[in-house]
Amino acid sequence: MEESKEISESEQTNVEVTEKSSVPIEKTDTGSWAPKTQLGKEVKSGKIKSIDEVLVGRRKILEPEIVDSLISVESDLLLVGQSKGKFGGGKRRAWRQTQKKTMEGNVLTFSSMAVVGDRNGHVGIGLGKSKETLPSREKAKRSAKLNLIKISRGCGHFDCACKELHSIPFSVEGRCGSVRVKLIPAPQGTGLVIGDECKKILRLAGISDVYSSTKGQVRTTINAAKACIAALNKTGVRQ
Repeated sequence: MEESKEISESEQTNVEVTEKSSVPIEKTDTGSWAPKTQLGKEVKSGKIKSIDEVLVGRRKILEPEIVDSLISVESDLLLVGQSKGKFGGGKRRAWRQTQKKTMEGNVLTFSSMAVVGDRNGHVGIGLGKSKETLPSREKAKRSAKLNLIKISRGCGHFDCACKELHSIPFSVEGRCGSVRVKLIPAPQGTGLVIGDECKKILRLAGISDVYSSTKGQVRTTINAAKACIAALNKTGVRQ
């Protein structure tokens, strides 16, 4: 009986460690990568050494290995679906399940939304769909890397005189569908005053303090995430 108690305690500690662990950093091997686009060939040869050259120059990224070879990004999944069931139903989960009626039966499809960022002003989201959960996650991560954007950070609040890049320089608003997300600069120590799913986007973008105002069907996580990205995109420096 004592051995079983020890095992259960160790399992509980392992679960706590995994839950409290930080978002893993994507480490992909780009050594065997054979680029197919002109941009990929320039990155592979070392002609382009910064991701800002690609984003500020508005060059289209068609290969996720371009992002992997220039910066180290972290990834996370947004809770876009909910579980089914009489007693456990309604809980948010990372996969949204849909089904299609056919002559052969029901065809299930799983959708997931991923966010990637380097916590230094670069962030992107992507949506992936597949008949299984893991392929949809990989598609979402790949799409998020292709949709990477550059944002500008700063300290735009009147009550904070620091010059650190902890918030946004000015108020911005983004819209997708019926959802409107307005981001407002905040002083240091405020934290992220916004929904949990948008917090993941702002953290990976490198923002630690912000106020927000939302309108519309905010529980539609996909539209809320796109509206948040649209607001962040308005802070980007355009040349």
